[in-house]
Amino acid sequence: MRLALTALPFFVASGCFVYTDDLAHDDGPPSQVAPTIDWADASCYRDEVYHDDVWWFEADVLDPNGLDDVLAVYADVYDGYTGEWVDAFELEYDGGNTWFSAWQQRSTWLDCDYYDYIVDFVAEDTLGEGEIYSLDIY
Repeated sequence: MRLALTALPFFVASGCFVYTDDLAHDDGPPSQVAPTIDWADASCYRDEVYHDDVWWFEADVLDPNGLDDVLAVYADVYDGYTGEWVDAFELEYDGGNTWFSAWQQRSTWLDCDYYDYIVDFVAEDTLGEGEIYSLDIY
């Protein structure tokens, strides 16, 4: 009996820890979060090869649900003076978290000599949610 009493404190002192894993209590898939535009820019430059001006649009998009959730990124251009819509451009995925698009001026309603445009960049996800990033071009 003496051996049993001396062994009892050893077993009690060694203890036992049980950890629960949060994955065991999975509440389903993560909630849908709209993509955000981290940075965007647009401008125009002269291309001597095509003898035309070229407008380019670039946006860095973040989506906690993964970039596969981003369906489209657009650049909507408005006249900064009148507020009227001028043209819209779809940006293509360019790697990393960047979307990019370039257009010859003759294929757009834009004018490189006119610098009073507002560009609203929009990123849409699978649920149609998105964020607008507004950029003034002067």
